[in-house]
Amino acid sequence: NKVVAMLLLGFGRSVVGVGLGLGLVGSRCCVSAASTSSLSPLTRAASCLWLSATQRSFNIVSSRVGSMDQVQTVKFSSSVQLGSEVYETDKYVNEYLAYHFGQDKEDYMPYTDGPQKAVDFNVRIAEKCVKYLNPETSTPTRALDIGCAVGRACFELARTYDDVVGIDFSQAFIDCCNVLKDRGSLPYTRLDEGENYSEKVAEVASDIDRSKCSFQQGDACALPDGLGKFDTILLANLFCRLPHPEACIKQLPGLMKEGGHVIATSPFSWFEEFTPKDKWFGGSEGKSSRDGLLGFMEANGFEIVEEGSIPFLIREHARKYQLVFPHLGVWRYKGQ
Repeated sequence: NKVVAMLLLGFGRSVVGVGLGLGLVGSRCCVSAASTSSLSPLTRAASCLWLSATQRSFNIVSSRVGSMDQVQTVKFSSSVQLGSEVYETDKYVNEYLAYHFGQDKEDYMPYTDGPQKAVDFNVRIAEKCVKYLNPETSTPTRALDIGCAVGRACFELARTYDDVVGIDFSQAFIDCCNVLKDRGSLPYTRLDEGENYSEKVAEVASDIDRSKCSFQQGDACALPDGLGKFDTILLANLFCRLPHPEACIKQLPGLMKEGGHVIATSPFSWFEEFTPKDKWFGGSEGKSSRDGLLGFMEANGFEIVEEGSIPFLIREHARKYQLVFPHLGVWRYKGQ
């Protein structure tokens, strides 16, 4: 089942269609070295890339920031499930790098009449976690970010916590996290309009100890064993992208230190392509997702200590943004 092909690696451009056209799902594809002079900065950062036809993606395996002349051998694997494949694509990797690391730049939201208070969600949610960290807690202080995406909140949590673990289902996101941990920066492209892009660089602040963070690919509904106990667990805008969100919640008691807190946000944007309707917290037959979430959390030993909303903003291009007001809940673990 091995197929050998010479591909110009365009990281999510026409080459992906070529790969899919070859019918490579379930096989392994060895790709010869090719010139990368026309690749995006994000692709040029990678010295070895992993192409997944089932995910229609390229994932960074190891990275070197800067220009490159050759791409090493690439092997195709179909180890990641379908369902959230959009988060493996070049488009979403770049959008999320901008969402996490570009919002403190003046040109991310340059409009004075725009929603300025929705900028830098990942910094604000990390500050919310720190607010509820018990100053008398046993050391080391530990935080877990389930659905960490490209890692900005994890790095911000490392300002305060001794140990921060980030988990995401997207291998592409986790690869970016590990590059940022190792190198401190990662180039990406940001769409301006049409086919016009700007070259940007995601950077972790120099005063953050990146060694406090660790990242791994994982399933929020079936978390890996051996994670240990945490003072704080963050689930930011995750529930409505899970196939079984209640299964995620049921794991939380086994991960909490006594008196620890869960900080969770969700816009409750339910779609059956991500979550079967019978697994939604609400949003059908007149049922409230907020009420359903509170019921699941209380059944698993958590009491609500703060509730509200916390806006976030995602830039699609220079004149189009997503403005979202997710539900915010802070829960203290009181035991079962």
